[in-house]
Amino acid sequence: MNVAVIGGGGREHALVRKFAESSKVDRIFAIPGNAGMSDVAEVIHGVTENDFEAIAGVCLENEVEWVVVGPEAPLTAGIVDYLEDEHDIRVFGPRKKEAQMESSKAFTKELMEKYDIPTAKFARFDDYDAARSHIESEGAPIVLKKDGLAAGKGVVVAMDMDEALAGLDELMDDGSPVVIEEFLEGEEFSLMVLVNGEYTHSFEMIAQDHKRAFDGDTGPNTGGMGAYAPVSHIDESHRTEAIEKIVKPVAKGMVEEGLEYFGILYLGAMVTSEGVKVIEFNARFGDPEAQILLSLMEDDLGEVLEKVHRKEPFELRFKPGCMVGVMLASHGYPKAYQKDKYVEFDAVRDDCYISGLRQDMDGLYMTSGGRVLLVTGYGETVDQAVKAAYDNVGQVKFDEGDLFFRKDIAHRAL
Repeated sequence: MNVAVIGGGGREHALVRKFAESSKVDRIFAIPGNAGMSDVAEVIHGVTENDFEAIAGVCLENEVEWVVVGPEAPLTAGIVDYLEDEHDIRVFGPRKKEAQMESSKAFTKELMEKYDIPTAKFARFDDYDAARSHIESEGAPIVLKKDGLAAGKGVVVAMDMDEALAGLDELMDDGSPVVIEEFLEGEEFSLMVLVNGEYTHSFEMIAQDHKRAFDGDTGPNTGGMGAYAPVSHIDESHRTEAIEKIVKPVAKGMVEEGLEYFGILYLGAMVTSEGVKVIEFNARFGDPEAQILLSLMEDDLGEVLEKVHRKEPFELRFKPGCMVGVMLASHGYPKAYQKDKYVEFDAVRDDCYISGLRQDMDGLYMTSGGRVLLVTGYGETVDQAVKAAYDNVGQVKFDEGDLFFRKDIAHRAL
């Protein structure tokens, strides 16, 4: 079969690589793809991920049987509705209504409240003064979230009142509503779930992301500065608790609400003193967790897709050992940053996933985004994987001050 992957980041780089291993897949089209995908996919330049008509044209012309949507923006804009309803093209990804699980935090919180899913207490505000009063009455620490898409950056975890009020100013500066939540404390983990209505298959392996920009989990929230799997210090019982108390009830609740979710549902969860609770849901693979988990997965992704479509039971297998990924980001990210800085990574190309790089006229790589390159390392133990990842980072060449990265990825597991 022919497959089209929508998106041009590291997550999509991992997807096309994984599909390239599939005995089921003949041709892979990356729309718009990125500079690192051409060895495993046909990169469709000049078509953006939001140009649904042009995407449909590519798919119809090339007899694409499955479209897999990577990023959240086209899902929220209704790419699945358009391709399925207008052109009868099969898509792995939720329709616009179901994508609200990510695009509207208030929608998701209200669903969890209705179906008694464990999560932080919350309140939603359109009015700045009301939100400020709520913060002042609740005190800090407290969590503020923009009620909409923000590429993983629309969250402020405020440890004191100054941070909370500054965060409120930042999140509501464009008039966007906010969701304000109680602060939860504990170990976070990411669980990817394959969903088709009430049918769910949760990944047998969890990952742990590093959201904050700087070492020691300090600085602003980002789209993710690194990840690793497996997470051996979080017991398997917590994964199964998440499945029984969160994943299955949420899938059932969505069906009862008339939602037919089909695609990946990302659960960001926390192990608290009161049990596992939901931090967030995303309507697609996590990034950079997808790069790690798909690299470790031994199964044929084309076959997995078909099994989920048919609602068949199966088991995912992951190779033993550990994988660690370290994100190189443009200086200044997640705030303002400069582009067009040269990066050279030929020595470790097979261990890298491109997030924000383009090629110049001579084929040299230049930065084009905030998060630039995920550099991975594999080992039999976490220690070995951490060493391998940072050894590989050391082989990436860039001018001092152009890029930065965290030096403590997987520190919780060490």
